[in-house]
Amino acid sequence: MNFIRTQIPDVIIIEPTVHGDSRGYFVETFRVDKLEKFLGYKLNFCQDNESKSSYGVLRGLHYQLPPYAQTKLVRVIKGKVLDVAVDIRRNSPTFGQYVAVELSSDNKRQLLIPRGFAHGFVVLEDDTIFAYKVDNYYSPECDRGIAFDDKELNIDWKVPYDRLNLSQKDTKQPLLKDTNDLFESGMDYHA
Repeated sequence: MNFIRTQIPDVIIIEPTVHGDSRGYFVETFRVDKLEKFLGYKLNFCQDNESKSSYGVLRGLHYQLPPYAQTKLVRVIKGKVLDVAVDIRRNSPTFGQYVAVELSSDNKRQLLIPRGFAHGFVVLEDDTIFAYKVDNYYSPECDRGIAFDDKELNIDWKVPYDRLNLSQKDTKQPLLKDTNDLFESGMDYHA
């Protein structure tokens, strides 16, 4: 496995080693020992989630407040997405900046999104299957979001605006500057 720090160093691209031959391929998609050694802190993933979506579906930008904040390890089993992580740690030097990475069944890349980040993705191919691990359970009371089209974030979602397909919830999220429920400095994001 190859671990790559992005322009926001806490967001990590993981490139697994793919062993292929005429029969197909084999890949280790997760090794907690290697990942924890690279990160320097412990992970405790407790739940796996999966979604299937068509082209243009945009899910996000979502996050959960403490005590149910989540680290996510995301990947694509089939198809392709543009995956986005936005730094919402109020006193971070990269506050309001984002990382966008294409994840696909072809490149087999994964993205580790730590606590303190809003997360979203847009589907770039029909019948895409997206899977992820989280280190905390979902809590409706702690569920929050940021507008996917916040002009200050200026995210290029790579899909024409008129082709985007969003949930009702995601069409009504606040702008980052209007969001009071953000992560503060001094919080233990890895707990």
